[in-house]
Amino acid sequence: MKKNINKTTIIVEKTKTGFSAYANDYPIFSTGRTIPELINNTIEATNFYLEEQGITITLENLNFEIDFKQFFQYYRVLNSKFLAEKIGMNPTLLSQYVQGRKKPSHQQTEKILIGIHQIGRELTDLNLIYR
Repeated sequence: MKKNINKTTIIVEKTKTGFSAYANDYPIFSTGRTIPELINNTIEATNFYLEEQGITITLENLNFEIDFKQFFQYYRVLNSKFLAEKIGMNPTLLSQYVQGRKKPSHQQTEKILIGIHQIGRELTDLNLIYR
């Protein structure tokens, strides 16, 4: 019988060739050209590391974290002014977070994340048509 573990935080960093990631709780490191590739590689590396302990890792066991500046550099399609308007935040303040000039509070971080997830759900629910 395979064991599971609680959520493990994985820190994601942008590199010149893609992304790298490391776990806070284990000596696990991974890389990928894209975020989806990085996630898959990290799951594989984590399972390989924990295999002898009989522990199985799934995406649900991992909490990927990336800082604001790197997030907005990678997802340039997400306009910070649009996001600020969507979540009712001052666009200049969000811009300062994105540029790394200010650090958002936990509450502000949650508000921004909720807005990003809302936009993601809206995009997922859309279908494009050709006329």
